[in-house]
Amino acid sequence: MSDFHRVRYLLPKMKKGDYIAYMKLYNNSFSFDLCDVVKYRYHILTFYYQYGYKATCQAFKISKSTLYLWKKKYEGNHKLNSLIPKSTRPKTTRRMITDPQIVEFIKAVRLEYGSISKYKLKVFLDEYCHRLNLKPISFTTIGKIIKRRHYFFDKGNYLKVKRKNHFKRKRVKKCPKIKVPGYIEIDSITLYLNGEKHYFNCFIDIFTKYAKAYKVKSLSSINTYNCFKDFIKNYTYPIHSIQTDNGSEFLSRFHKYLEEETKIDHIFIYPRSPKINAYIERFNRTIQEEFLERNDKI
Repeated sequence: MSDFHRVRYLLPKMKKGDYIAYMKLYNNSFSFDLCDVVKYRYHILTFYYQYGYKATCQAFKISKSTLYLWKKKYEGNHKLNSLIPKSTRPKTTRRMITDPQIVEFIKAVRLEYGSISKYKLKVFLDEYCHRLNLKPISFTTIGKIIKRRHYFFDKGNYLKVKRKNHFKRKRVKKCPKIKVPGYIEIDSITLYLNGEKHYFNCFIDIFTKYAKAYKVKSLSSINTYNCFKDFIKNYTYPIHSIQTDNGSEFLSRFHKYLEEETKIDHIFIYPRSPKINAYIERFNRTIQEEFLERNDKI
């Protein structure tokens, strides 16, 4: 039995009117002026009508049967399009034929044991073919049968994983212009010094320019939370907004604290938009150039 019907669509599916218009365009594109093969064959036929087939075959090194085939096609309608070469693709193409018992065995094993691979199936199938005196097939053929007949029965019992930190984020499009205290920008720094990696959490009020930087062991939300708790102890104004980027150190514990335990708005900038965080970015650069990079010990 054939495992796959070789249906080949040379053209995309289209309406009848569109198809007719396309075929007319396709037919007209092979005009006499554009097709060198048609020019050559027409030249040979013109030579044949004047000098006969013997001189033509000898001059152009073609057989008598080829010459008369072109002559027959041309004299059928006397159109140059009849000399356009036809496709030489065979009408009957090679097909993969597999015994139905083998196909059913593969289906039954995949149904019972799930997505068993073609390599494991090959071992059992060889034994099965030996018992029934059937010619065994290769694991490549097994893979083709599985793919072409869609023998994928084991969809798996996958648990839906709830995405962490998936919530609607309040965004800011431009660098804010604040006229009252209480709008804090937070960012983190990763600095390589003497072959060691150092982490810092930085805070700044964009109105009063009151700022602090904390050295932390890692960039985690719990460390950001602890630094923020220390920052507000020495900060005299009420905080109404916190602006950060989308780093993981500003999510989880830190965001949960802002959302559930305070009335502070947590505002996020858009990805790859550090200009929105202009104040804290400028502060980060200042402490790096004027302090951190000028000291061997931190």
